[in-house]
Amino acid sequence: MVAVSTFQAPSSPKPSTSLPSTTTRRNLKPSALPFSSSNAFSSRVRAHRPLRIRAIDAAQPFDYESRVAQQFHDAQRLKIAIVGFGNFGQFLAQTLVRQGHTVLAHSRSDYTDQARKLGVTFFHNPHDLCEEHPEVILLCSSIISTQRVLHTLPLHSLKRSTLFVDVLSVKEFPKNLLLHALPSDFDILCTHPMFGPQSAPRAWTGLPFVFEKVRIGDDDSRIDRCEKFLNIFAREGCRMVEMCCADHDMFAAGSQFITHTVGRVLEMLMLESTPINTKGYESLINLVENTAGDSFDLYYGLFMFNKNSLEMLERLDFAFEDLRKQLMGRLHGVVREQLFDNAGIGKGQSLPDDYGYKLLTKGQNGSVPMLSVLSKEHRSDDVAKLDKCQTNDSSQSADNSKLVNALNGFAPVLSRVSKELRSGDVTELNKYKPNISSQSEGSAKLKIAIIGFGNFGQFLAKAIVRHGHQVLAYSRSDYSHVAEEMGASYFNNVDDLFEQHPEVILLCTSILSTEKVLKSLPVQRLKRNTLFVDVLSVKEFPRNLFLQHLSHDFDILCTHPMFGPESGKNGWNGLAFVYDKVRIGEDESRTSRCDRFLDIFSSEGCRMVEMSCAEHDWHAAGSQFITHTTGRFLEKLTLEATPIDTKGYETLLSLVENTAGDSFDLYYGLFLYNANAMEQLERFDLAFESLKKRLFDRMHGFYRQQVFKHEENLHNVTERRMLPKGSEEK
Repeated sequence: MVAVSTFQAPSSPKPSTSLPSTTTRRNLKPSALPFSSSNAFSSRVRAHRPLRIRAIDAAQPFDYESRVAQQFHDAQRLKIAIVGFGNFGQFLAQTLVRQGHTVLAHSRSDYTDQARKLGVTFFHNPHDLCEEHPEVILLCSSIISTQRVLHTLPLHSLKRSTLFVDVLSVKEFPKNLLLHALPSDFDILCTHPMFGPQSAPRAWTGLPFVFEKVRIGDDDSRIDRCEKFLNIFAREGCRMVEMCCADHDMFAAGSQFITHTVGRVLEMLMLESTPINTKGYESLINLVENTAGDSFDLYYGLFMFNKNSLEMLERLDFAFEDLRKQLMGRLHGVVREQLFDNAGIGKGQSLPDDYGYKLLTKGQNGSVPMLSVLSKEHRSDDVAKLDKCQTNDSSQSADNSKLVNALNGFAPVLSRVSKELRSGDVTELNKYKPNISSQSEGSAKLKIAIIGFGNFGQFLAKAIVRHGHQVLAYSRSDYSHVAEEMGASYFNNVDDLFEQHPEVILLCTSILSTEKVLKSLPVQRLKRNTLFVDVLSVKEFPRNLFLQHLSHDFDILCTHPMFGPESGKNGWNGLAFVYDKVRIGEDESRTSRCDRFLDIFSSEGCRMVEMSCAEHDWHAAGSQFITHTTGRFLEKLTLEATPIDTKGYETLLSLVENTAGDSFDLYYGLFLYNANAMEQLERFDLAFESLKKRLFDRMHGFYRQQVFKHEENLHNVTERRMLPKGSEEK
């Protein structure tokens, strides 16, 4: 760019009128000058100033600086041949082309159209591709086909210093394969982008890219080429992790293989979104979507070509079996207590034939029916094997025999029981409308008594106090100091609390202790129309319990906040709150009281879901129980974060952290008091067994193929040796 002080007009004939002298000009008025304006004179004077160039800026299209920048950019470009142009190959090609690299491609299938759209040159013949002398061969074939693909490449057509790169999910296998199959002149770089089209469709920022420079020549050009290839991923924001192949496979067996295994098992359960999804369950659904997008060949390759995977599969099997035994062992004790102790039957007596059905449907001595313990809907007899609950103690063998006979007697009535469980229950998903009352703000406040002031009771109390309601609290342990800090009144004696006539009794006890606590409450000291509310994770059990033990004067509201201190620590907005108005009086004051209680959660942003208790338990068995089961058996593996965690594995770690924070009593309660939980546990077990069978069947078939192929070759060689000389030519 040229900067000029004053534009120089072209020369023109001077006017005939001569200018006055300098002295005369000083005395003349502007109107007396030949020009009509004083500005015209000054412009004429400026027009005769000499041309002066102030600066020259190098902004021309082919100046020195731009040429240097272009040369540097060209020097960073690579000619990369992608062998295996399926989904993952095309996924990587998009970024390679966008960064300006020349991309060639070859695959068994014809991807000419896809390559043209991406700006890639596609070759049907690998000889034609190799004769283009690409600097980098990027192997994007499946784990199972890599060896075959590598052997089909015409290596003699390549430059001897070509860099070979793989992107497989296992690393020791391709490393050994490349070292064995390639001449020593070729460079080898083993990599694993720990993401794909499903987990990183838009950006790779922060995602791990693992690599090992297995064999890179000492020449600067070969070192630079390797760095330029790695820089492709570094520029996209990947977290670059240099790690030997053996360490990668050790970490991957504990993270990637477990992630895919859990995803595959859950996929077989055909999980579906429910109206009462928890955050943990939604993370499992996302995990299934991510792993289901990958072929079984990929999963089989992770198992077959990682020597640590078999050990990890066995650990998963043992962990699930251990969890199952823990549940069944505890159930065994409960059933024994119900059958022998509560029934008043001595060890020398026999059980009535119909005792099992009575215990299931009616309970015994005022206890809650065992329906929720053993009922399983749509289960076949071969799966309903409760005789696994037997112990090996020889001193109990006689009692166990009676127990097993009684349990086996339950099977014929289970289908009838399950029909009774859900008859007439229809899900109601009504959009909750906050209560708009004409009452004054002061009269709208509630006096709420929280029975069970542990972690969850305190968690709810903080929100209730924040809304201006009066909170009274009672618990077996002394939480008076905690209550005082949050503005609640604490009572060491439940009689003193009930004499305060709270409008709402909020039970925040554990599932296992709820029945005992309810029976111990001096309900006679309450007003007859008091509202009882529970917040248990199962709903049919407390519903039946309330209806059985509370007089008809009391109102009953069964609720389940589908969150807790961990999942709801950042607010309740959008989190599900399930409720069933089991029995609410028709008086306006009682309906208003119920609505005001629900408004506490509605105003916090909860997603209010009105649903029958039976329908809740049916959904919860397929979501909440499965979520806790997955978290529990993974906890037994003592999973730890690794340097190469995928998003899916991080999801599992987060799930373990959330479920491990809950007591085993909570999980056992989900199993014991949800009639559908046994079915889900058996389905989980069958899905895991089915996955293992599919893996081992494929491995067995592969082994048989290898054995019989060897025997066939051996047989052919033997036959040729036995033929007379010259007969082979005929």
